[in-house]
Formats: sequence, C-alpha cells, structure tokens
Amino acid sequence: MKVDNRVYRIVSVMHLICFWLVSTLAWAEQELVIEITSSQVAATKIAIAPFYWQGKGVLPEDVASIVSSDLDRSGRFKSMARDQMLSRPYKREDVFYEEWRSIGQEYLVIGDIITEQTGNYKLTYYLLDVFNGEVIDALEVRTPDLRDLAHYVADKIYEKLTGVPGAFSTQILYVTVERFAGGVSTYRLQKADADGYRARTILESAEPVLSPTWSPDAKRVAYVSFKGGRPAIYSQELATGRQTKLASFKGINGAPDWSPDGRFMVMALSKDGNPEIYQLELATKRWTRLTNHYAIDTEPRWAPDGKSIIFTSNRGGSVQIYEMRLADRRIKRLTYEGGYNARGDISNDGRHLIMVHRKRGNFHIAVQDIATGVVNVLTETLLDESPSIAPNGSMLIYATLDGGQGILSAVSIDGQVKFRIPSRRGEVREPVWSPML
Repeated sequence: MKVDNRVYRIVSVMHLICFWLVSTLAWAEQELVIEITSSQVAATKIAIAPFYWQGKGVLPEDVASIVSSDLDRSGRFKSMARDQMLSRPYKREDVFYEEWRSIGQEYLVIGDIITEQTGNYKLTYYLLDVFNGEVIDALEVRTPDLRDLAHYVADKIYEKLTGVPGAFSTQILYVTVERFAGGVSTYRLQKADADGYRARTILESAEPVLSPTWSPDAKRVAYVSFKGGRPAIYSQELATGRQTKLASFKGINGAPDWSPDGRFMVMALSKDGNPEIYQLELATKRWTRLTNHYAIDTEPRWAPDGKSIIFTSNRGGSVQIYEMRLADRRIKRLTYEGGYNARGDISNDGRHLIMVHRKRGNFHIAVQDIATGVVNVLTETLLDESPSIAPNGSMLIYATLDGGQGILSAVSIDGQVKFRIPSRRGEVREPVWSPML
C-alpha cells in the first residue's frame, strides 16, 4: 500500500483531532477482559495460598486471587488452582515443603491480613523457595485499599523472581466507542487499573476522542478538544476534573506529551502554516518552535532523559521516526527498515524504540534495538496502532482489530507472551500506559 504525502497528512490529522468532552465520575467493575492467548516461555509454577483473614466477616476482595491473576497475566508465571492445593498454610511453621514439591510447585506464597486501628489493612507475606525449603522474601504491606495491596504484592513477587520491577500497580488510559442505531456513537476516555478493574470515565462525547496522554506524576491527563469548533489542547486534573486550555491556535493543535520533569509539553501545531513540533513551558506559557521543515512533523514524544524528543516525519520521502537533541536542535533519523515507521516511543531504559511498522502492506507493532538498529516485528494482526510501553519495559499495549471490532492487545517486549483485552462495552482504542505510581 503506497502512502503518499496527502494520505499521510490525513492520517496525521486524524490522530491529532478530538472533540469537546464532558467529565464524569462513572465507575465500572471491570471494563476490560484480559485473555492470555499465547506464551512461549516456560512459566514458573507458583502457589498463592489464601491469605488468612484475622477479622470478622468476609474480606471485600480476595487478595490472593488478585495476586495470582496478576502473575498469570504476565505469561511468566502459572499459579496453582486453589482446589488443587493439598493444604492452605499461612504460617511458616505449617509449611511442609515436600508436599508442595510433590505437586510440582517451585514457589509458595503465604500470609495473613489484619485491620489496624488506623483503618489500614496490613498484610504480612512470605515468598518461599519450595525446592530449597527457605524464605526468600518477607514483607509487611499497609494500605487502606485491598486491590492496591494485592497489586503491590504481585509487583514485589515479580521483581524478586525476575529481577524486573512489576507493573501491576500501574493504570492505563483508553478510549471506548459504543455505536447505536442511526449512526450515533458515544466515545469515552477511561482510566483503569492495569488488570481492567476500577474503570472510571474521565471524558465523554458524541464525537471521537483521540491522543490522551499522562502527566509524569499520573495526576493529570492531556487531550485535544474541539470545543468552540476548533481543536484545542487541554490538561485535566483527575482528582477534581479541572481543565486548563494549553493551545488553541488556528489549524492543528494535537499530539501533546509531557516532559519527564513535568515542566514542558511538546505538541504538533500548524499555527504557522505547516505541521511542526513546538514546546510549551507550562509555568510561563512560553512557546518554542522546535522544527522548521516543509514536510509534516508530528507525533512528538520525549526521550526518558528529557534531553531529546522523537517525532514522525516524511521529510526523507517516506514516513520515518527522527530524534532531535534539544541542546543543539540536531536531528538524526532513527528508522530505516521499511517505508513506514510511526507513533514511536522509547522505553524508560532507553534501549528500545517501539513503533507502528508497515510490512507487506500491513501495519504491525515492532520494536527496534536503538544500539544495533535491529527491528523485531512483534505482532501478526493486520491493522495495529497506538503502541504504549509499560513503565518497566516488559510489555506493550496497543490497539488492533478482531473480527472487525476494535480491541486492545498486549505483547511482551521479546514477543513471547501475548494477550487480548476486549471490552465488555463497545470497541476499545488509543491505550496509554501510566508511569509508575
């Protein structure tokens, strides 16, 4: 499929425009449904025994089950079904290691939960190495929220056993689309836990919602609104719903992205005639034009160190990803394999460039090793877009089609673990992973 400048301009504008949205506080139990589709890694076998509840009644959340689901979703662990456990200890002295060895478990997690006078839940847990018969991690965790507690424990277990920080306590932004008779649609920008629970509608509109982005402290989001008949960029506080207009120039106002220190925002504007990359200093409202080229420059993203940005441009005759060093405005091309590479982002460790890559006329998610330039195509579906990398660099989330329906999918950075994330209500698109919370 040939992508000329005219078509690319249309695609760019579609990515840059969204419409006036109304803030709500609607909550859903689980908006997204996560289905692991394949794993080519040898999953570590782990048993998460039910945590003993030292209190009255029944806990509102099954913490051990949430921990198990988190670890299973990574594709790198296989937790034991509770009905297959021969016992359910919660004290170290009650653990008979030979029992767990006999049913093939490599690790065991036990613990208990109490309610403190402050109202916090306190979980004491132990991570046990079954084969060596020893405690390899022990921790007390306090929090007023049981789901937060469970995700935190899963993060710690994941990090202890893989050496990589867990990302189960993070959140995602995404857009859902419900279509009704008569061509009427409802678009919602939503925020949810990484497992799809506690979904909250942030913005709602009868018009499309595109290009959401997180602030580095995860307390605000930015987006493009069509309020007043022209596109404008707003930031919005999640706690209060308060909105601030950041850019409302003639033409395109789009693709906002916060700097890692939260002081600046880059975006694509056509206020001077051609789509270019601009920087806004948020405290002073001072504008700086970063690019100046007759081609289309769009989709800017900050590098993790804040010293450079990457962006998409057709300045070399095809759609590719470029890097600008901010100190001297020096620009270099990053992608060379294929005639279309766009929607780039860089992992927090600076090692990987993720992007939409065209191969044999189809659009896939790919990752490029920045040091070597080697490109690895991670997906096999035909129309993938909007990749976002987890803050620990382990997984990518992206939008794709399944049976003509827009869904989210995820793939590990090495391509070995994949899962689908359809919505219980309508289509899903435009995912963005939060920073570490």
